[in-house]
Amino acid sequence: MAGGLLALLDDVAALTKVAAASLDDVAGQAVKAGSKAMGAVIDDAAVTPKYMRGFHPSRELPIVWRITKGSLRNKLLILLPAGLLLSAFAPWLIAPLLMLGGFYLCFEGAEKVAHAVAPHAVEHAARAHETVDPAHLEEKKAKGAIKTDFILSAEIMTIALAAIPESAFWMEAATLALIAVGITALVYGAVALIVKADDMGLAMAKHGRLGLTRAAGRGIVKGMPGFLKALMVVGTAAMLWVGGSIVVHSLEEMGVAGPAHLIHAVAAAVAHPLPDGLHAAGEWGVTALIDGVLGLGIGLALIPVVARVVEPLFGLFGGAGAGE
Repeated sequence: MAGGLLALLDDVAALTKVAAASLDDVAGQAVKAGSKAMGAVIDDAAVTPKYMRGFHPSRELPIVWRITKGSLRNKLLILLPAGLLLSAFAPWLIAPLLMLGGFYLCFEGAEKVAHAVAPHAVEHAARAHETVDPAHLEEKKAKGAIKTDFILSAEIMTIALAAIPESAFWMEAATLALIAVGITALVYGAVALIVKADDMGLAMAKHGRLGLTRAAGRGIVKGMPGFLKALMVVGTAAMLWVGGSIVVHSLEEMGVAGPAHLIHAVAAAVAHPLPDGLHAAGEWGVTALIDGVLGLGIGLALIPVVARVVEPLFGLFGGAGAGE
């Protein structure tokens, strides 16, 4: 009896060691794969704060939390199983679906640029929002943020899935789940800090014990409007860059490699005269610039298509316009 119990304890100990090693593997793979998607993560963090504009400070964190929950649902309940199933049974569908997501980001970014160039349209939109019930506006903004998050999350999860070494199904699933939770916490934790920074600065300016603390608080309060405007510009540029990049890489995956090769050749030629230490950074910067310009062109071309075709179709089925 004692021998059987010892044998059982030995088996449990062995299984525990295997489980611990597996968890270490999952964590290690999650960190490595998640780092590959950091570009899209930064884009996500830059894009989201624009959805907080115009709300009472008391509603900012509840909206961030609502978007966070929507992002987790996007990643864990839709994108994770869909990515694993597509990877296993229909890998040829991934590139076309990603291309649709790229088109959406290009459209969203180009629409923001078009509104910035045509201030009368922005003023008209602002007047329209003034007549909207705050609860309805919050609902609309949150849904728009979750919709945009879905596209960026799809890019993040796809990059991460491609970076995970081939392994057992449950290992890939656990690794992707860990990436989903970790990246969501990172992105929306940063967003929460950004949108509440002015309140924190005000509290420091009013209640700080040291003169340096109060001065820092006043600096934060004064600097946040400019920072948020700059962040909105970065977010729009990020949408165009990521959207254009997704389209180019999706075409390459579908066998149309000409645009990707041309962009690479131009970037390499421009970066060639740079010192060795700056060559890679220069090539990346030129590639990102070309992707962004391409994304802007695609988005501007899509604006009339969405206005005349997509939005009327959504209206027929009781949906919201694509640009909301």
